[in-house]
Amino acid sequence: MTRIQRFPIQLRFGDEDSYGHVNNVRFLQYLEDARVQFIHHPLSDSAPDGAAEQDTLLDLIGPDHFTLVARHEIEYSAPLNYRPDPLEISIWVTGVGGSSFDLGYQIAEPDGSASYALAASTMILVNRATGRPAKLNDAQRAALEHWLGEPVSFRRRSNG
Repeated sequence: MTRIQRFPIQLRFGDEDSYGHVNNVRFLQYLEDARVQFIHHPLSDSAPDGAAEQDTLLDLIGPDHFTLVARHEIEYSAPLNYRPDPLEISIWVTGVGGSSFDLGYQIAEPDGSASYALAASTMILVNRATGRPAKLNDAQRAALEHWLGEPVSFRRRSNG
């Protein structure tokens, strides 16, 4: 079963472009907002051995490392217009590699009645001193694997 974190995303009036809908670039900012909330969210029951429930993924990454985006893919499914009510963004882990992990996202109505975009990101753990990729340690891997779920099912992806 896919474990999913859900966070509210508040649209801003300035997110709407001259075409009258939220600009595609803003969706990348929504993904960033969700990632930041995800890595700052307490691990709770996903805390690996040696970590406290109040620790976060950022605590496990530690001061000697950071994460960088290596790749984004977004599929837009409906136009989105400004409104004062927040949307919901769901985020989960879709894969864990040696020094990378993949995230899946859905931007939708909180009640699930409409979906506006599906997205995926690949994140790389980087050593601050060298600027090179670093291997995920056992604690980082265990915390990420707690949120492991299905890959994003893009509708328009060709398999050829």
